[in-house]
Amino acid sequence: MSVSSSVHKSGSLLTRIIGLVIALIITGVGVIVGLVQGQPIQQVILFAVVTLAGSAWAWQYFVTQFDGQGQDDGETQGPGELYQAWLKYRLGVLGFAVLALLFLILSLTVEGFFNVWNVISAIILLVIIVLTMTVGKFVAENKSAFIGLMVLIGLFSIGAMNIEGFSSTNNIKSMLLFASFLGLACVGQTLVALVGGLDLSIPFVIGSANVGMLYLISLGVPPWLALVITLIVGSIIGLINGVLSYRLQGQALIMTLGTGFAVSGGIQIITSIGSAYGGNVFAAVPSWLSNLAALNGSFLGLPFPPVIAIWLGIAVVLIVGMKNTVYGRYLYALGVNRTSAKRVSISERVYWISVYTLSGFFSALTGILLLGWSGGGFIGVGDSYLFMTLAAVVVGGTSLLGGIGGYGFTVIGVLVLQVLTSFLVGIGLNHEWQQFIFGLLILPMVALYARSPHIRTQI
Repeated sequence: MSVSSSVHKSGSLLTRIIGLVIALIITGVGVIVGLVQGQPIQQVILFAVVTLAGSAWAWQYFVTQFDGQGQDDGETQGPGELYQAWLKYRLGVLGFAVLALLFLILSLTVEGFFNVWNVISAIILLVIIVLTMTVGKFVAENKSAFIGLMVLIGLFSIGAMNIEGFSSTNNIKSMLLFASFLGLACVGQTLVALVGGLDLSIPFVIGSANVGMLYLISLGVPPWLALVITLIVGSIIGLINGVLSYRLQGQALIMTLGTGFAVSGGIQIITSIGSAYGGNVFAAVPSWLSNLAALNGSFLGLPFPPVIAIWLGIAVVLIVGMKNTVYGRYLYALGVNRTSAKRVSISERVYWISVYTLSGFFSALTGILLLGWSGGGFIGVGDSYLFMTLAAVVVGGTSLLGGIGGYGFTVIGVLVLQVLTSFLVGIGLNHEWQQFIFGLLILPMVALYARSPHIRTQI
């Protein structure tokens, strides 16, 4: 008898024991209920026998159909049809199970949650799961974008049906405003991820730029010059990250985190000189900067914040440029296989350092724009972007191992996270629930993307 046959028999015996235990539990519950209700003992016994026999037979049939193993004319049969269906659609089934469990928990814990609109919303999400697992197979080349768009459409539809004012112009403008900040912060994280790196200094550079520019303005530096200096310093920090992480690639993750701590601590030391409020700077923010990032700002006479147009323009340049320029193609080649890229004379050092430099630049730009939105310098303004930039990149479908994805995918991830955040706030969930649901979104999407063959296997 082969080892696999022995293992299979042991597994089959275990599943049958489990089935017997389940049948006994069901039967026991039925007997207890019958006795409590005062049913005649003969009926209770008959019910127990029928229930035990029926449950055992149903379990045996299920196991047989699911397992499908056995001997047929001396040849071992393959997995059963039920098992093959499970292999094919298990992610969809698990997604439905998670959705059903979440709906049950919310119905039991949130007053008024169980209503006809939420039932319709749950059905919409179920349709999204089904489409993701079926139609998505025909768009495998852009599977990440398809999944993200389906989730985005579903979330917005559910929010529009359940939350008053969710689809209003002001709320859409507000969501796009905050998505612009996150999207700009994600530029560097996306580029760094494409070459197989990560930049954990982003939130610290954002906070330092936010405080640093206003501090320069408070010293009498012209606002335009303070902006230029802040962007240059942010780029230099990114350059330092790139040089050090290239030399110490085994420790690049911790190294960028250490750089971020150093920058954040340094700017607090500088701004605390002669002040009791280190890390916080109070001064007049230029009106043009406030207009760039304010919800009531205007762009070319149109009533929407110019930062949205800035993000849109940068997104178009990156999406088009990464696919149609030598720089973009070489960046993907480097992320796919460094050895092969080196053999065709692509400088890993130049591209590695350049993406980290760009990450520092866009982090500083994000901090400056957040200054226009908040009206005051605060060192902790970038704290949430440590998790959010990584989440947007992952949800969008860019591989953290490099070579797969792009900024277009990150844009979808940013919009999904922002719409989800607005939806959760709209139904009144606190921060803990928001974190819980964010995790439920990220884990299955990462699992879906992980099933896609890496680009290394496609060339």
